[in-house]
Amino acid sequence: MTKNLLIKVCGMRQPDNIRAVSQLPIQYMGFIFYPKSSRYVGITSSETGLLPDIADKAISCFDNTQMSDIGDKYVSSCINEEKQPHKSTYINKVGVFVDASVQDIITHVVNFELDAIQLHGSETPTFIRNLKATLVPDICPKIKIFKAISIASAEDFDRCSQYYGIVDMFVFDTKCVGHGGSGKQFDWSVLNSYKGNTPFLLSGGIGFEDAERIKSIQHPQLAGIDLNSRFEIEPGLKDVELLDAFINNTFA
Repeated sequence: MTKNLLIKVCGMRQPDNIRAVSQLPIQYMGFIFYPKSSRYVGITSSETGLLPDIADKAISCFDNTQMSDIGDKYVSSCINEEKQPHKSTYINKVGVFVDASVQDIITHVVNFELDAIQLHGSETPTFIRNLKATLVPDICPKIKIFKAISIASAEDFDRCSQYYGIVDMFVFDTKCVGHGGSGKQFDWSVLNSYKGNTPFLLSGGIGFEDAERIKSIQHPQLAGIDLNSRFEIEPGLKDVELLDAFINNTFA
């Protein structure tokens, strides 16, 4: 089952690290647009350019298109696909928001050419319906909506029902004081209490040592895993070798 799971690496922000992680066999890359996060991605000044100049070309990176660094320190060619042993598919860009306004989210969707929106706050079903009505079909008809649900016990899955038919994916993360990135896990045995039909990504403190446990999960709605703080050298800087080893160990 693990061979078919999706992999999302979240909390990306440094251009060269984006390029390196984009060579791994992942399907989603997350960028956090929550100012209070230590992994926050802000829109930089016109002198350095916007992240979309990086994210779109560095993440796609399937041809010889030139790509500029945020700091404009260098301009380098994207690596040819045949030089990328893992690369075979487009990596979807996910914007992570916490109780942002509809206008703020739309601005980021357009400027950063996002493929998915992950809502990590207290966004209501009505808010999400309004957001989708604004984006679809004119602005971004294929946009996907992920809703993070904080989990500490089986009762927390009760919140999911209000979002059925509205969101495309849940992200089950560990309940904590902040909004994710705590590096802590919830008790995965409670996943059996989730009876919905909406697929989910498993998040919250997944580390290198969890490969075998992930392989043992048999939940029919488990779509993939969300990796972040346990694979970092520092906030926003991923350990590419550790990620590569984990992916090979888990999905080989």
